Amino acid sequence: MSIPVVNAQLLRGKKGLIVGIANDRSIAWGCARAFRAFGAELAITYLNDKAKPHVEPLAREVESPIFLPMDVAVEGQLEAVFDTISKTWGELDFVVHSIAFSPKDTLGGRVVDVPRDGFLKTMDISCWSFIRMAHLAEPLMKNGGTLFTMTYYGSQKVVENYNIMGVAKAALESAARYLAAELGPKNIRVHAISPGALATRAASGIPEFDELLEKTKTKSPARELISIDDVGVATAFLAHDAARLITGQVLYVDGGYHIID
Repeated sequence: MSIPVVNAQLLRGKKGLIVGIANDRSIAWGCARAFRAFGAELAITYLNDKAKPHVEPLAREVESPIFLPMDVAVEGQLEAVFDTISKTWGELDFVVHSIAFSPKDTLGGRVVDVPRDGFLKTMDISCWSFIRMAHLAEPLMKNGGTLFTMTYYGSQKVVENYNIMGVAKAALESAARYLAAELGPKNIRVHAISPGALATRAASGIPEFDELLEKTKTKSPARELISIDDVGVATAFLAHDAARLITGQVLYVDGGYHIID
């Protein structure tokens, strides 16, 4: 799927932050493409100097006026990005949080064996960073806005080899609900987007992922795998004012896979 042609740019005038682009196969890149196609202006971040050459051409493609490093594990980088947004735009309409991490030895082992430091690292980057972004975005969303994070079906069901990341995603979905309740009076909406299995760089760390992709394709009602563009378009829709009374949702973009036993 490619981004549909939109004659009326539905998000023209909106400004947002996209976090988590690693390359042109990233879910965050699908979101950036869709938001830009719908007229939004984007701030883009990259993880570090190693990632920068892969992300910088993509930031240019969507004409991003703000392009900064952000490693949420590095003290002060997250705050520096929001400070730049505040000084440059003075406001913010949406944030897309599409980052997660677990040390290899932690992700690859049983949940019952997870070491404390690995658990804390997983939760810090995969869940707490979204809460912190919401905290920093709140004062910039003067006229309301939307916060998005990316989750997965493994938060609700035991998915083989997903392990501790399933625990982290369950916490992330719960955080999204609490944030939606707390920020709703300020017209700030919060959603967890749950894409089906996708061949991203992050997914490559999950053992037997090819088998999971095939299972998803054969079992989902749509009988096909989703694309990053599918995720991007669905996410962008929820940022539109027409979705102003939709909040606190876990939106599955998976061809219906989650309804099948």
